[in-house]
Amino acid sequence: MKNYSRIISIIGLLFTVAGCKIYKDVQAPKAELPVAFNDEAAKDTVGIGALPWKSFFRDEVLLALIDSALKKNFDMHIALKNIEEAQHIVRQSKWNNVPTLDLNITGSTIIPSKYSLNGLTSSQFLGSNHIEDYSAGASLSWEADIWGRIRNTNKAALAAYLQSDEVRKTLQTDLIANVSKGYFNLLMLDQQLRVAKHNMALNDSTLHIVTVQYNFGQVTSLAVQQAQAQQLIAAELIPQLEQEIALQENALHILAGQLPVAIRRHAILDEIKFPVELSAGVPSAMVRRRPDVRSRELDLVIANAKVGISKAQMYPALRITASGGANALKASNWFNIPGSLFGVVGASIVQPLLQHKELITQYKLTDIEREKAVILFRQTVLKAVGEVSDAMVKIAKLKHQELIVGKRVVTLQHATANANSLFQNGMANYLEVIIAQGNVLQSELDFASIKRQELSAIVDLYRSLGGGTN
Repeated sequence: MKNYSRIISIIGLLFTVAGCKIYKDVQAPKAELPVAFNDEAAKDTVGIGALPWKSFFRDEVLLALIDSALKKNFDMHIALKNIEEAQHIVRQSKWNNVPTLDLNITGSTIIPSKYSLNGLTSSQFLGSNHIEDYSAGASLSWEADIWGRIRNTNKAALAAYLQSDEVRKTLQTDLIANVSKGYFNLLMLDQQLRVAKHNMALNDSTLHIVTVQYNFGQVTSLAVQQAQAQQLIAAELIPQLEQEIALQENALHILAGQLPVAIRRHAILDEIKFPVELSAGVPSAMVRRRPDVRSRELDLVIANAKVGISKAQMYPALRITASGGANALKASNWFNIPGSLFGVVGASIVQPLLQHKELITQYKLTDIEREKAVILFRQTVLKAVGEVSDAMVKIAKLKHQELIVGKRVVTLQHATANANSLFQNGMANYLEVIIAQGNVLQSELDFASIKRQELSAIVDLYRSLGGGTN
């Protein structure tokens, strides 16, 4: 009776100790954030990152491409399958603390040696030269979650599931950004192709005039050759740009999970519009939206759970077992109830000894991993703030460049028109015309490139603010 009292006391003590945590969770550190991005007071505390992508982008062709990418992109499909896997693991984890129950039915016949103890015993007592054994029963086993190992396993499974969804959201924001930037690049190439064709037409006109002048002996063959060379510069751009257009169309279709074909579009680069006020909002709102930051927070939850699991493995485990059923040496007595019934109940406390050093090392390693999770969280937050700041600087400076290059384009267009007019009237030489045409060609190409960079920077700002998750 005293032994039973001791066992009950030990079990009660274990459950009492279980009420106290054997380790302490580390909470996600408070993110070190500036009051505002780039020291600019936010007019809108929420910012453009809160806008759904269907409201932020307005071009119908682009919206269709993004929608297709989110539905058909193979990386997105894999991310969704990862979420399904995590869901199954979470559902299974709910059964971790449920006792295991096994049903077993066995039947055996043993023919022992006549001169063995079993042989002599069976002959003497059973009157048979063989021993039969028939059993049917169920066994139950349950481990008391005293130190929280199972609770932490469940916590880690839930955090991994939530993290898989954050990974999907990160992929979604990247897909939206990549498709939109690819589409803007396509519109830039369209614009540059129009510039090249227009410039080649001007060069054709100049070459024709120079050739006529050469035939009348007014200029040398050098003038004709230089005019031809300038025309070939614009002509070379056309197949190069057509190739880049085809490759960009193919890349967009692959992102969208479609077979490569030409993309029907009517928009031009200058028609792409975004909200006039590109407010970044406040940094704290950005951090709450960024799926990569939330994923790092869940990394810390998983790391805390692993520390708890490794710590619990160093302490005694209480297992309770029970089995019962029917057992008989003859099939005819198998179900002769209650005589054939049997039952066993037991409890065990298992304390690891020889592997204690290994378990301590494992605990220290998980604790270090938890410290790394805190560092990675801080790093991700800092990176997020830097991305927003970079995008805002790019937008501001590219707008300034666009204004300057735009003025240069207008000036050179007027200069080219004047040079052509003067040349046709014999008041300017062919070199002035060729130089003017070359300058306007390069300036118009640069203008289209800067416009595309500006639109891409706006997309980067939207993505870095956590936009595109809804």
